[in-house]
Amino acid sequence: MDPKDISAVNRPSILPAPAARPAGKPVSIPPTSAPNFRQVLEKQTHATGALKFSAHAMARLQSRDIDLSSEDVARMNAMADKAAAKGAKQALFMLRNVAMVVSIQNRTVITAVDGESMKENVFTNIDSAAII
Repeated sequence: MDPKDISAVNRPSILPAPAARPAGKPVSIPPTSAPNFRQVLEKQTHATGALKFSAHAMARLQSRDIDLSSEDVARMNAMADKAAAKGAKQALFMLRNVAMVVSIQNRTVITAVDGESMKENVFTNIDSAAII
């Protein structure tokens, strides 16, 4: 092999730099037909359909000795579906002697109040109520 050929093989190739983007001009990302992250997350959340309980709601349930059976939670899930179908965003669910504020959009129980704590209490930021 000729020494000239060896030096040509070992020489690293230098690629040209990409064209400079003018300062202050945002990068353009072509639109796609694929769903965005928020749409995928919302679809996954609604696909599971199960209500979640916030840390605050869990603390209230424990501190007030409120027990919910799996049947209670199933009935709450069904009611959340009905509320969503009617366009509710935040609902007050009444289940026996327990009131719960539920974010229908996020499928999350925000807080829970027992019968004794409910007296002379005002629930705000709700747009619907459901008796279960």
